[in-house]
Amino acid sequence: MADPDSTARPTLRRDGATLLLGGDWTLRHVDTIIALTKDTTPGPARTIDASAVVTLDSLGALALLHLARIANIGEDAIRFNDNQAALIEAIREVSDDRPEPPRDYGVLAALDRMGRSVVRNWQQIVTLVAFLGETLAKMVRLVGQPQRIRLTSVVFQMEQVGLDAVPLILLLNFLVGAVIAFLGANVLKDFGATIFVVELVDISFLREFAVLLTAILLAGRTASAFAAQIGAMVSREEVDAMRTLGLDPVDVLVIPRVIALLVMLPLLTFLAMLAGLAGGMAVGAISLDIPMQAWMSRMESTIEVRHFVVGITKAPFFAMIIALIGCLQGLQVEGTAQSVGERTTASVVQSIALVIVLDALAAMWFMYMGF
Repeated sequence: MADPDSTARPTLRRDGATLLLGGDWTLRHVDTIIALTKDTTPGPARTIDASAVVTLDSLGALALLHLARIANIGEDAIRFNDNQAALIEAIREVSDDRPEPPRDYGVLAALDRMGRSVVRNWQQIVTLVAFLGETLAKMVRLVGQPQRIRLTSVVFQMEQVGLDAVPLILLLNFLVGAVIAFLGANVLKDFGATIFVVELVDISFLREFAVLLTAILLAGRTASAFAAQIGAMVSREEVDAMRTLGLDPVDVLVIPRVIALLVMLPLLTFLAMLAGLAGGMAVGAISLDIPMQAWMSRMESTIEVRHFVVGITKAPFFAMIIALIGCLQGLQVEGTAQSVGERTTASVVQSIALVIVLDALAAMWFMYMGF
């Protein structure tokens, strides 16, 4: 008597460059599936046609993906029924959670990793430029439609970004100003030019240190906060809910943060300048025998307004970089806690790196322009 289940047994045969699958690829026929996959050896096959498979469960989907790997066939070269696509995709995501193979430290592997890294970095740059253009276009739109500005959100972000950071900004810049004054005086006293420490502290803080230290602090403090806040909203599908309600996430989440940072970073930079000058003045009065009146007189007679202009004009550009990177990394979160952590770390690293690069380019440009 014929086996009543013979028509449902899984089948596997080769038709030229295609592996044809049929029958039921389920747990019930696990022994047959194992035998079929073991008997398959890598050959000229390029595709797998599973459209004739009648029934497919999780074991059959895993066996199908395993068959593609041992036959050296890409998973995009597998054809199956449309009603089985969701199961295949779910099993594909689960099957990827395997320990990574040992890292290859050969020259070709290193060149491959470097090339992929360059491509990823270039894609990040293109994405950031595109995000900058989208944000600027929607900010220009606010001129004609001021009712789109969310003042409550802007004021709240200004408090978190600026007001809460004031004590840390003042303390750090005061201490750095004191250190620069002390180190500079130790060098200048050998030449009998201790008084020139006034110009050293004043010019360095007005042009570079105040805005750079403030931007780096906000890159670590604010960019990470932006990425974590927006990333948590993405993982909880709140951003998708906004789009469903007809709200633009850029208008709701990005623009208030950008405006808040554009307003507060120049103000924090100005406070940082005052704190750095106060730190240098304190060291001059305590350790260098330069009275406060002499320091102020020397500063008034030697400092030029252009140094202050150079420092303060960098602040809006740094603010735009920090806000855009933090918001962009938050919007790129893929929905898991690990992705939130990775994007938060990336926002800090990228914003600090770009701030330093932009500051170096600006310093060279101002030097060549004689300003």
